[in-house]
Amino acid sequence: MQLAPDGYPATPVWSYEGTSPGPVIRAAQGNRLQQRLVNTLEVPTSVHWHGIRIDNAMDGVGGLTQDAVQPGASFDYAFDLPDAGTYWYHAHTNSMEQVARGLSGALIIEEATPPDVDRDEVLMIDDWLLDPDTGLFVDDFAAPTARSHGGRIGNLVGVNGRYDYRLSARQNERLRLRLINSANAQIFGLKLEGLSGWTVALDGMPLDTPEPVTDTLVLAPAQRMDLIVDVTAQEGETAGLLFAAADDNWRVLAEVSVEGRAASVPRGAPQPLPRNPRMEVVGVDAAPVLEMPLQGGAMRGLESAAFNGQKLTWQELVQQGQFWALAGQAGLGETPFATLSRGETARIRMTNDTIFPHAMHLHGMHFRERKADGSLGPLRDTVLVMPNETTEIAFVADNPGKWLLHCHMLGHAASGMTNWIMVA
Repeated sequence: MQLAPDGYPATPVWSYEGTSPGPVIRAAQGNRLQQRLVNTLEVPTSVHWHGIRIDNAMDGVGGLTQDAVQPGASFDYAFDLPDAGTYWYHAHTNSMEQVARGLSGALIIEEATPPDVDRDEVLMIDDWLLDPDTGLFVDDFAAPTARSHGGRIGNLVGVNGRYDYRLSARQNERLRLRLINSANAQIFGLKLEGLSGWTVALDGMPLDTPEPVTDTLVLAPAQRMDLIVDVTAQEGETAGLLFAAADDNWRVLAEVSVEGRAASVPRGAPQPLPRNPRMEVVGVDAAPVLEMPLQGGAMRGLESAAFNGQKLTWQELVQQGQFWALAGQAGLGETPFATLSRGETARIRMTNDTIFPHAMHLHGMHFRERKADGSLGPLRDTVLVMPNETTEIAFVADNPGKWLLHCHMLGHAASGMTNWIMVA
């Protein structure tokens, strides 16, 4: 694929059906999705369907919910689709490398009654770390520096596999923009230019009331955000989605050229999206709190942590390529972080004792952040926990099985920041 600008070499990618990102899979809420993974790679792989409240056997986590699919083998995924919204799929075996090489795509579950928009656009935001001389991905996936610091950050940013993604629209046209952060580790600060809009859903789940976009939007790895926007730029002007670059300047991420006029005046505020089932999180105040410190990393380190059934010192962990831990456990242990009864409400308090942010993702269920005043935030599946801060999540453990809880800075997950929860 020509990820880099013209004149630079093309990049060999790993792909689903020959494209990276893979094809947008669209299905209707309430239907059943069936997809067969045929592995023609030279390494094992599996597919995780991120954000869907799914049967555990279909969750796609190699080594926990299924055996990784070997080269030349296949696996049939089949699961019901209870929730409408913006989701995505990606490799979940050696995911740090496989996602970085291109193995991800959008999964869109459509409402029975869609919102009043003129167009529905998926914007899959990614970054790529490329050697400009060869076009190859920089092959440093096991490098301790990337794993023990902020993670693998690309030197090129793009949308839907293009560094110069463009689309056209008409003045006063109303668009639904489905933003997906599929990058390995980069947190995107985003803002609208020549567009005015509202946030209507986070991580696939509708907000009770659309929230006007008035400030910078923050999208951590694996998070999604649905916007409904009106094109306010004049005919012949350029609008778009901008991102905060490393040099502190705003740069164009997705350009919108304004051609023609859809209406003489803009529409009013949109209505909320239809609610998904089981969005309530009840019994939070009475639920016990489970403490999960986020530990390790460069310049902070660990005194010790359990790894492969043994308690290792920081030096021993580093020798094993493990730089992080969740509640004293580096990587998947034999026993879960917590065993919950089906239907039980749980609270997990994550205290970030590192100097880096972490995008913490829970498989199989959505949660609400419990604020200091006891109020609950919107339903999500991935939350950004900043350094030296504490974030508490609350959820109803209504989906039986073994569910991963890990940092979606994928280098952090690969080097220790991974645990699991049993719901029985």
